[in-house]
Amino acid sequence: MAELKIRNLYKRFGQVEVLKDINLDIESGQFVVFVGPSGCGKSTLLRCISGLEEVSEGTIEIEGRVVNDVAPSKRGIAMVFQSYALYPHMTVFDNMSYSLKLQGFSREEIDSKVRTAAETLQLTDYLERLPKALSGGQRQRVAIGRAIVRDPKVFLFDEPLSNLDAALRVQMRIEIAALNESLPDTTMIYVTHDQVEAMTMADSIVVLRDGVVMQVGAPLELYERPQSLFVAGFIGSPKMNLLTGKFAEKFDAHTVGVRSEHLDIVTSDGAWKGKVIHTEELGSDTYVYADIGAGEPIIVRQPGTVGVRPGSEISLAPRDNLYHRFDAQGHPIN
Repeated sequence: MAELKIRNLYKRFGQVEVLKDINLDIESGQFVVFVGPSGCGKSTLLRCISGLEEVSEGTIEIEGRVVNDVAPSKRGIAMVFQSYALYPHMTVFDNMSYSLKLQGFSREEIDSKVRTAAETLQLTDYLERLPKALSGGQRQRVAIGRAIVRDPKVFLFDEPLSNLDAALRVQMRIEIAALNESLPDTTMIYVTHDQVEAMTMADSIVVLRDGVVMQVGAPLELYERPQSLFVAGFIGSPKMNLLTGKFAEKFDAHTVGVRSEHLDIVTSDGAWKGKVIHTEELGSDTYVYADIGAGEPIIVRQPGTVGVRPGSEISLAPRDNLYHRFDAQGHPIN
């Protein structure tokens, strides 16, 4: 089992405080995703867990053992990087087996571990190839395979799919999710800036901002019940429509937030009126962008196709109770 606890963790680079009083409990077998804007500290937190960065204050425990002063190689952790970090002159087999050779495993044990991992990741036919002969998705599988053979307690993924095209990202999301299912006692921590990856893969999402944990919860919990204006605006794609001033006054709030799929185009008497400035027809859905005078367009998601075109006047209404109210400090109003 690989339970991980972080208590009162701070990380400073000189006078700059990058992580501020981080407290997290990650259960064994969980798939946890760290998300947040660039510079929020998510990759730094991952590197602190791995031991690649030294903690300034606080403790990190793995399986009840404080590992602050434990070398990265002794923490029972395997890390998968964005850049693959494969040895270009080594075959796939040699890349995957390298750490096992350093640990003194026998030839038979190495062969068994590598071939088992290769079968899991559909790499058996590529074991004698060099990395340059592989696609981006195959290289990332090799990097994951190199981690699997070490039988780690904790997997750390640092934006592993950001170098892949859209189709390959979908495929690799499915494969990583399947890997997670096949290793029920292994904890996985995954850093990404991609909303879809976070929402579709995570058991739990940790939202960070300026080195502070803003909210922790299941994907739908964060999506449906954000605990701050920041989380409301950050989680979800497209982002939540956030309106202030006269647009929020009728809801007795400083800011009112409505998801694009919770807005309806009505014939009249809507909460807001405006002009369509752009539409995106995706087949299954249509996104309508309307100017209601709020400074930036409001986005409406409608199933199928709709009959509105740029220049059309429309009236919009949020569905009953499917909106969020926030006070001037960004706290939710119940």
